[in-house]
Amino acid sequence: MENGSRLSIVEALILASPEPIPARKLAEMVSDLTPSLAGKTVAELNNRYMEAGCSFRIREIAGGFQYYIVPEFAGYVQELFASRRKMRLTRASLETLAIIAYRQPVTKAEIEHVRGVAADGVVHNLLEKKLITIRGRAETVGKPLQYGTTDEFLKFFGLASLKDLPKMSEIEELIAENEPKSQTRLEFSDDTAP
Repeated sequence: MENGSRLSIVEALILASPEPIPARKLAEMVSDLTPSLAGKTVAELNNRYMEAGCSFRIREIAGGFQYYIVPEFAGYVQELFASRRKMRLTRASLETLAIIAYRQPVTKAEIEHVRGVAADGVVHNLLEKKLITIRGRAETVGKPLQYGTTDEFLKFFGLASLKDLPKMSEIEELIAENEPKSQTRLEFSDDTAP
């Protein structure tokens, strides 16, 4: 297959797909295309878009390829969709999502143990928003449900895969940087001692 034809076919498939399309799926649909060649094809398409000054590129997200608007043009597009309701997450939802993302698969009891509060409502809301899903049952007493993150989670946070989550050491450094500096401790001596 000619390179120009392959570029056009991959471009059309990514454009037409409502969800990020994985490299392996592109390879199944295009003759003489392997998953690694699909990645190179996407890179070549992005180079063409950049050279032409296009307002969009293709990125790898949630295990597949999808078009996105370059940040310098994103503001205009946001104005177009300003009336669209954005999904907001509460602090409890973010805490629960973090526990699930880093410890998955995880049971509700494990989430509640880490958070120290009941998680029924939060887990239910995250399931409704399709940010988490049931991954199976734990091999413990009662066989409780186990939860894990979804591709919607990856898309919401702009991650290609769970490997892109920040490391715990990076999070601890950020928290330490944002904590107020500790106050100087004053040492008092006991002048009344003999």
